[in-house]
Amino acid sequence: MHSEPPCSKLNCFFCTMNEPEHSVRRAKLSQCFKEMPLRDDQEHVLVLSGLWNISMTQPDDPEFPALGIFECMAKLIHRGIIDQNWLLRGQNIYIPYYAAHIIGSYTMDNPQFAEKAVKSGVVLPLMELLRGKMSWVEQRVAVRALGHLASHEKTFEAVVVHEVEVISLAMEIASNCLEVVYKEFVGIKARKRPKYHCDLLTRGVGELELQSRKAEEWASQLQCWSLYLLNCFASKERCLNLICNTEFLNNLCGMWGGLVNLTSPAGIGLLRTLCSSKTGRENVANSRQVMESICNVSRSSDDWQNMAIDCLLLLLKDPETRYGVIDIAASSLVDLVELRSLGESKMVGETISQTLLQDYYKIKFGFLKLKSQEAEKALEELWELRVENIKRDKLMSEQDMKERQVLVGKLKKQGNQKFWTGKIEKACKIYSKALELCPLNFRKERIVLYSNRAQCYLLLKNPAAAISDTTRALCLSGTVSPHSKSLWRRSQAYDMKGLAKESLMDCLMFINSRIKSEHTKRVRIPYYAARMINKQMNATWLFANAKSKLCIKKEKTVDEYESKGEYQLQEMMDAKNMGFPDMPTIVEDAKAEKRWKKR
Repeated sequence: MHSEPPCSKLNCFFCTMNEPEHSVRRAKLSQCFKEMPLRDDQEHVLVLSGLWNISMTQPDDPEFPALGIFECMAKLIHRGIIDQNWLLRGQNIYIPYYAAHIIGSYTMDNPQFAEKAVKSGVVLPLMELLRGKMSWVEQRVAVRALGHLASHEKTFEAVVVHEVEVISLAMEIASNCLEVVYKEFVGIKARKRPKYHCDLLTRGVGELELQSRKAEEWASQLQCWSLYLLNCFASKERCLNLICNTEFLNNLCGMWGGLVNLTSPAGIGLLRTLCSSKTGRENVANSRQVMESICNVSRSSDDWQNMAIDCLLLLLKDPETRYGVIDIAASSLVDLVELRSLGESKMVGETISQTLLQDYYKIKFGFLKLKSQEAEKALEELWELRVENIKRDKLMSEQDMKERQVLVGKLKKQGNQKFWTGKIEKACKIYSKALELCPLNFRKERIVLYSNRAQCYLLLKNPAAAISDTTRALCLSGTVSPHSKSLWRRSQAYDMKGLAKESLMDCLMFINSRIKSEHTKRVRIPYYAARMINKQMNATWLFANAKSKLCIKKEKTVDEYESKGEYQLQEMMDAKNMGFPDMPTIVEDAKAEKRWKKR
């Protein structure tokens, strides 16, 4: 066995890491961090790759933050911005990305590290990346790091110094980043894709399909982290008039993270924060498009359904916005009044009922007139359900209950017979009569009746009524074991209305419920459900709109990005005909990967 020759480099990072003496090791590491931005060394990228891995696997380890890693990373980013010749030499092109990622990883959950980072001057270099001085890849890690700094009380002020610019840039990125990523990477031929982007996305191993899949994931994260940064300002009621731009609020409804990023509340999360402030509520209430989108989410299988319900309740509890939104929200919320719990929230339906009926007596006795007759009818139905029917059931004897149960059963059979003979309208009327007579505590019978009537509405081409009935059936069945037929029928209804995301979520939940069911868990996914998923996956593809826009105006640049002279790095690389060796394979984000697998 031959021993390895001793390293001849002064202040070699890897040799320093192997130093057995703790005090000597710390002194040498501190010196390494001071000298690294000043030296030209092709091993820099390997060092940063190692530091990147350490920052994600050991983000709470105080050693490197105490020895000057933040100042080192800030200087490396700054050098990459101002010295293009150095940036395009060897593998230096990777350095700003790694440096910004390291800052974000250490400051994510640690306020003390965030304070050290701010004192080390990381904000200005991160702002340069946020402005798009390199590419969307570096923007992604810059907005991530700035979001973490803005989330801590003591470091928020350091980001507020650039308040208007940060908010404007974050809004612009959230609105346009999908188009940019599609135009700059996903929508171009493999040979034209920037080599270092491909290496960073796949860690040096991966074909075209993996590159596209990771680019979709990163684009979603870029959008969601931009919204998270905006949320930090909105939660402190800063620049709300700027954030509450009408066009941006309308676009916000479509920002949902996609299936590649389900852990972020994205647009609905920011809307929930805005609804916590007076200014935010006024602007949200004034947009019918936003209100309708929130109502759709409130009656869907979306993971953030509870946030949508919260938005509506906050708007209804505010006297200044209540009568502006009740005409739109009442018919949706009435369908949810029998929802017992949703996640950690308990008595959700009871809260909704109390909020809707808090001044119903004014409407009932003619002191108040709503603009929408549909909303008045919904409130009248709610009063009947939650007040009159409860009184009726309390007065019924046990014998009366049994007789009602028998009668309801007979009516259900009659409705089924009419349905199977093609008399859909008559079947619908019979199911309605059965629902009027059915006591409230006969939950199973009411689930079936609502779901059957929803099927009638689907055949009668009335998707709005079908969504209403299936939602009521699902509220009665609960979120733990939802009524699978109602999920499928609501998915069809949303498909008829052209709401692809809501249809997709319900269809996925339908398949999930069949897999979990004892009766159908070994049955294959139905062909009709697989076909629906395929249709809605195409419709909700993250880059669907970007692709259609690019086809319409192929030769035009993406809004203001290139008009400002930004994203010029690729042209410089092409001019120099540069290529970069493949990077080592490392898991991109250990924490996020773990959370995703657990989910």
